[in-house]
Amino acid sequence: MRIVPVVRIVTFVVVAFGPAIGVLAEDEPLAVSPATLSFSTPPGLPPCVKTAALKGDPAKGAAVVFAKTTAGCRVPWHWHTATEQLLFVSGTGIIEMKDGRPLRLQTGAYTVLPGHHLHEVMCVLACTMFVLSDGAFDIHYVDQAGNEIPPEQALKSGATHPH
Repeated sequence: MRIVPVVRIVTFVVVAFGPAIGVLAEDEPLAVSPATLSFSTPPGLPPCVKTAALKGDPAKGAAVVFAKTTAGCRVPWHWHTATEQLLFVSGTGIIEMKDGRPLRLQTGAYTVLPGHHLHEVMCVLACTMFVLSDGAFDIHYVDQAGNEIPPEQALKSGATHPH
């Protein structure tokens, strides 16, 4: 991956979604090189997901995060308190939303997931994406009956949920 396209995409994200992440506004411009990022797996996510905060602190409030996954990575049925926006940089994935048909995600794809909206995501090929959140990151997994379950249970069983 070349650095220039990613910097352009970061610029696009900050400019295009500025109103949605206005609480992150600062007086200084920001350009981030992926080579300088430190990736880790956030609590509650499967180990196949690695993220690096670009702007804000996802544990405390609104943030822009760069995320990458391995091929076959799946985040089982869950919801977040905050609204989540995804902008795919590379890879191929599938997002399934409660009462909806699966949607294919590929380079350039964009999706908005309102808070408390049940969904699951799987990357068929390794994915990289920007994740924008208007509040602190949390994740609430559910079982087939729609009852909340602990992350350990969801990730161990690869929880599935009927449409």
